[in-house]
Amino acid sequence: MEKIATALPENIVIFDGVCNLCEFSVNFIFERDSAGQFYFTPAQSPLGASLLKRFGINTSRLDTVVLVRDGLAFTRSAAAIEIASKLDNPWNLLTVFQAVPEPLRDMLYDLIAQNRYQLFGKKEACMLPSEALRKRFIEEIPA
Repeated sequence: MEKIATALPENIVIFDGVCNLCEFSVNFIFERDSAGQFYFTPAQSPLGASLLKRFGINTSRLDTVVLVRDGLAFTRSAAAIEIASKLDNPWNLLTVFQAVPEPLRDMLYDLIAQNRYQLFGKKEACMLPSEALRKRFIEEIPA
């Protein structure tokens, strides 16, 4: 994990804006983040694309949620567990899955991710967030 220094919020979730499962995940996180710790950016936005490029994450085939926390990038099951750790009870208890070896966690994660469009569908354009959720979206690169 490479560290970067920017004026961005501490927790930014980068997601595939045309994926139904990803949209569900963003809404799931938002609804269980009463402390308002997470901000969101689609991979297709200028900020999302810039962060993915900075961390060397393949933007042509984004099949993972990415959490950028305090300048570090987490992907796949590590991102999911890091996100869960900051959610409201009882969802933060999902951190018990850290006990499962990461290669095994990532194998299951990859199986779902590789089939997400077939299982959950795909949109033609990025999601349109609610007004409340929109306040937690950052799409442009801060000056």
